[in-house]
Amino acid sequence: MLKGLASFSGRYRILHMTWFAFFLTFIVWFSFAPFATTIQKDLGLTAEQLKTLAICNLALTVPARIVIGMILDRFGPRITFSGLLIFAAIPCITTAISQNFDQLLWNSLFNGIVGAGFVVGVRMVAEWFPPKEIGIAQGIYGGWGNFGAAAAGFLLPPIAVATSIYSSGLTNWRVAILTTGLISAIYGVIYFFNVQDTPPGKAFQRPRRSGGLEVTSTKSFFAVSLLDLGLILSLGLLTWPLAGEKIRFLNGQQVLLIWVFLGALYLFQFYKSWQVNQELVGSINPFAHNFLKGAKRYPPSARYEVRQIALLSFTYAVNFGSQLAILSILPRFFEQTFSLSTVVAGIIAASYPFFNLISRPSGGLISDKLGSRKWTMTCLTVGIGIGYLLMGNINSNWSLLVAIAVTMFCSYFVQAGCGATFAMVPLIKREITGQISGCVGAYGNVGGVVYLTIYRLTDIQTLYASMGITALICASLCGFFLKEPQASFGEIVVEKVNSQVPEKEELPEKKLTSI
Repeated sequence: MLKGLASFSGRYRILHMTWFAFFLTFIVWFSFAPFATTIQKDLGLTAEQLKTLAICNLALTVPARIVIGMILDRFGPRITFSGLLIFAAIPCITTAISQNFDQLLWNSLFNGIVGAGFVVGVRMVAEWFPPKEIGIAQGIYGGWGNFGAAAAGFLLPPIAVATSIYSSGLTNWRVAILTTGLISAIYGVIYFFNVQDTPPGKAFQRPRRSGGLEVTSTKSFFAVSLLDLGLILSLGLLTWPLAGEKIRFLNGQQVLLIWVFLGALYLFQFYKSWQVNQELVGSINPFAHNFLKGAKRYPPSARYEVRQIALLSFTYAVNFGSQLAILSILPRFFEQTFSLSTVVAGIIAASYPFFNLISRPSGGLISDKLGSRKWTMTCLTVGIGIGYLLMGNINSNWSLLVAIAVTMFCSYFVQAGCGATFAMVPLIKREITGQISGCVGAYGNVGGVVYLTIYRLTDIQTLYASMGITALICASLCGFFLKEPQASFGEIVVEKVNSQVPEKEELPEKKLTSI
């Protein structure tokens, strides 16, 4: 497959166009971070308000993954990704014309929706690549797409400076952010006319059940309900900073209404999950004769443990969640710690996500080759813990080059850990990989919200220490409780969906429209 990456035809064309779509969504998602201090000075924001904006930028990504996943299953990745790219122009335009904190806060919330684009490309890549290549294909898609966060730091500050000649020498952050939105919308149209959901002759399969994760035991049903509760509580965390004395964006009644809504949302999700698993669980009415005694039973070969999903959700909260938090604050950290300009700090901070080009694919590749996905995950998570504990000691007395080296060391383990996580996710139970991916991916955003909440209440050194200690705890749990998936390195047989699908590995190329 690596040889085919130089090609821009057939399935490789789909891969390249899809990772670039993901790349653009990440540039949009993190377009604010390189200009945080500039915008702070321009609009007179406080440090507390900047921290709040960073949290809000992650908030709606959690429910957006669920909603976009439903749209994806209904309409397919082509329409879904194109629509999301075009939508991305809206928060970019409104951010570019914002004049105060309240306007920026609403824009940050809606900008978080764009960050949910990852799940769309996962399905697109899975449709076009066979199982024996799916790991490296997903690693390339995720790693190269995630590089958009680094590109935001590299590309947007120079654009802002280049256009400053038209704004009396001020850094023109508004033009830079506006430009990202317009490019995203244009590419959304290009993407729509140049890709298709599946290879020629293969039908796009929609799930028979929706609304909840299908489990194989009653205990797993309640375990999934706890995972859903964690997602809801992460959204509730946002009411705290927004209603604080220093922000006062929400009043007491509005906070109460939000919590009532979140409670109702959780009960609705619990009911939908029960509907999917009713034959297994039985009645949830304690007075019914079949209370928690359903008639359905799964054979051992069809069972899976929700504990595996919970552990992988924790690992993704540790690796991807910490990455989300750091990307929002690292430019400001380097700028203030080493007294650098906004442009230089943005470029240096981009060294953290820079390794996404190779680290995330290598994490999946190491997991494939080492012979144990469990211990690959464990060792990489230990590296994450060590990396963040080292970053917590960076101060102005350090050499800038050493600080950058430590940042890149940590970055490698974080992103390789992301790749190792999704090397295991499809092996838990292949029939529901999409739903499992949605849960694990959502917890990555939960980790980002939790870490940024810690940062808001403390300082960046405490944040680094929290990340490091949490990663070491996670590594211990993986070492003791994470199980090697069944047939982890075996040959996976995929049923044909349509008899017209060619049996050759290389699918026939269909001439696509271009604009």
